[in-house]
Amino acid sequence: MLKLKAILTGAAFAALVSFSANAQLLTKKQTFTHADTLRGSLTSPLRTCYDINYYHLDVKFNIDQKFINGSNLFKFTATQDFNKLQFDLFANLKVEKVVYKGQELPYTRDANAVFVTFPQTIKQGSKDEFTVFYSGNPTVAKRAPWDGGIMFSTDSLGKPWVASACQGMGASVWWPNKDQQADEVDSVMISISVPNGLKDVSNGRLRKVTKLKDGYTRFDWFVANPINNYDIAANIGDYTHFGDTFAGEKGKLTLDYWVLPYNLEKAKKQFGRDVKPMLTAFEHWFGPYPFYEDGYKLVETPHLGMEHQSAVAYGNKYRNGYLGTDRSQTGWGTKWDFIIVHESGHEWFGNNITSKDLADSWIHESFTNYSEALFTESLWGKQAGQEYTHGQRHLIQNKEPVIAPNLGVNEDGSGDMYDKGGNTLNMIRMTINNDEKWRNILRGLNKTFYHQTVTTEQIVGYINKESGMNLTPIFNQYLRYINIPTLEFRFSQGKTYVRWIADADGFEMPVRIKVKGGEYQYIKPTRTAKAIEINGLTKDNLEVDTFNYYIGVLIE
Repeated sequence: MLKLKAILTGAAFAALVSFSANAQLLTKKQTFTHADTLRGSLTSPLRTCYDINYYHLDVKFNIDQKFINGSNLFKFTATQDFNKLQFDLFANLKVEKVVYKGQELPYTRDANAVFVTFPQTIKQGSKDEFTVFYSGNPTVAKRAPWDGGIMFSTDSLGKPWVASACQGMGASVWWPNKDQQADEVDSVMISISVPNGLKDVSNGRLRKVTKLKDGYTRFDWFVANPINNYDIAANIGDYTHFGDTFAGEKGKLTLDYWVLPYNLEKAKKQFGRDVKPMLTAFEHWFGPYPFYEDGYKLVETPHLGMEHQSAVAYGNKYRNGYLGTDRSQTGWGTKWDFIIVHESGHEWFGNNITSKDLADSWIHESFTNYSEALFTESLWGKQAGQEYTHGQRHLIQNKEPVIAPNLGVNEDGSGDMYDKGGNTLNMIRMTINNDEKWRNILRGLNKTFYHQTVTTEQIVGYINKESGMNLTPIFNQYLRYINIPTLEFRFSQGKTYVRWIADADGFEMPVRIKVKGGEYQYIKPTRTAKAIEINGLTKDNLEVDTFNYYIGVLIE
């Protein structure tokens, strides 16, 4: 998803709004509370004692009262012996009861965590289940998707239009679950009941529509693949549907589009133009779309957009670029619909490959930011993609590290995970200097970590292994430190000395330089100054490739 900041261009604020890309994350915190630890902890035995296998979320939306009530069935496998576990539900929502084998279980609440005690020990390896019944007025998102909750709104005809958006804040803002990225549920049934005349569109495939006796209609959607909690979505409105198919690497992929009726023709034109080229590009670079069993959907929403797995939320108003603007200021960004491309890129990075901890969100956003450049490259050539990546540097702030320093407290990294992260990946590509190997690495990531949750160390370790290079210091410099490295040249007594000034231990990165008017050639500086020999090189005719390398240059 993305965060926004207005940027000043010339004398006025431009319509261009910088999307520190779309991953709707929380406001940065200076201190962390007990509640943050309860939510973010990856090691508490009350959370790690069970592996979640299946949910059946069954929720009724009383839109007039902004009230929900329902239940969630938890099916799990015990990873150790236990008699107590934790699930999560925001404190403003009431737990009506927790039922296990026909009996109500005792529970306690602490902030947004709920602790359930079972009548006997549940043995390691056993499969079991319980059901949570709950109700209340969920947190209302005032500026979705940047603040989490349920967005209650109306379409231009005054009909109800409701959507969930909860990345960062957490899915427990509107339904009970094990709200932790490290443990994705293997499959889920999503049953959403809405007032007659409206439709719900959720993730996966529509299994059944049932007219209830109380003026409501229930829509049952089934997701056959592992899914992030924050991706599970309710989208309620007066939707109409059209569809298509895509001949992909794994066969026929269904394409389903749910939009407001008065936008049908706009949607057919916009989606018809961008979706198939996007899928073609991403399957080429990243491998097969990861969720063929669940299909691909775009769902029109009252908020800008979110990467809800197999039901991508779309609110870009059928305009090219990001709400009609080009984040890169190069012209390339207004040749395609930003939300379609960016949010769909998350199907590979964010949904297929998911970070275990929020601190490692760069895995989602850096690769997805970079996917925009690869899409541009696929249609207009490599130079266009490089220009798009370079053009986003004006959005980088270098005020906080990309990777958050604290694990286990639900802390997100800085907004630089988008544009700085995308530029970093482009430099990794330049360092490897073999586009076919780079493509195989990107595809290999999605194959090796297919439907898995991962850490930074796993992702970087894989790239190191497949490239045959130690790229860890480069990733560390750009993701864990604020400063960008500086390439220092010193001309002394007829010799040229060069070194990197950098924070990361062992930092070294091949870089291209040339004599003005000549051809680029690679040099391999380290943090220790060493002499280089390039015929005709002087202080006045030295050119460094700062177009492809996001670095500082110092010439003495």
